[in-house]
Amino acid sequence: MLARLQKLLTLGALALAIGWALHWLRSGRPGWALAGAGAIVGGYVVVLALEFMLLRAVHGDDPTPRATAKQLLHAWWAEVCAAPVVFCWRQPFRSRRWPDHLPANARGRRGVLLVHGFVCNRGLWNRWLERLTTQGVPVIAVNLEPVFGSIDDSIGIVEQGIRRLETCTGIAPVVVCHSMGGLALRNWWSHQADRGRLHHAITIATPHRGTWLARFAMSRNTRQMRQGSPWLAALAAREPEQLGRHFTCFYSHCDNIVFPPSNATFAGADNRHLEAVAHVHMADHQAPWAALRALVMDVDAGPALDS
Repeated sequence: MLARLQKLLTLGALALAIGWALHWLRSGRPGWALAGAGAIVGGYVVVLALEFMLLRAVHGDDPTPRATAKQLLHAWWAEVCAAPVVFCWRQPFRSRRWPDHLPANARGRRGVLLVHGFVCNRGLWNRWLERLTTQGVPVIAVNLEPVFGSIDDSIGIVEQGIRRLETCTGIAPVVVCHSMGGLALRNWWSHQADRGRLHHAITIATPHRGTWLARFAMSRNTRQMRQGSPWLAALAAREPEQLGRHFTCFYSHCDNIVFPPSNATFAGADNRHLEAVAHVHMADHQAPWAALRALVMDVDAGPALDS
């Protein structure tokens, strides 16, 4: 569903920009043509800038190092470049480019489950899917739907992915999650009697303690991600105290969606700070990939991944 929606929005915006430009060019107003088309196609740049300003304004006494203006500018520009690639290309048009990979000779190999976040689909992981598939690593990337439903709706989707990898490999998988996907995984895990069904979790920009920005959101899942939400409190109450030792959590002082920054850390986890990296761009950062590579390689029969 999300792929169709983002495809419609992308093509619609492009058609509107072209129509606007043609109208004003015919009227002899090239300035209006350029300005209007630019605003339609590039308006998201302003929205991103506003998010970064809010991030800086509400940092407060958060223990994460405060980002400098130069770091924020660098992260903003990288996000300006990354966002259209993800939301206007990979997800709407290329989400099935790399199908799930469950090779026949995968017994004993460490499988990988990829779980995306809010308003995303499996296309977010195309670079990961390509590298893992090329190396013969068992990998599944799920689609969390309904897009604007409760995070609780994802339990069955995560369960299905875990079960398919268990059946294929015979061992517990590693799960890599971006943003809300980390909460979907924690929610699934909190309902498991057998904690050994998951070898390790890597979360990237996950709002483990909510995010300040969610106060402006209205969908059911974004309300659950508000700081201090009853849903987050209930999730934490179901989890054992030592659960964090199974997590590696990547976070950044330039995350324009999950802030204050330390909200993306998890108690007891290996929390790793990334400098000058924004929210979507973080999904393609080298550091989480290197962490996964190390985890997949800890099974002797497993393949080594190119960095």
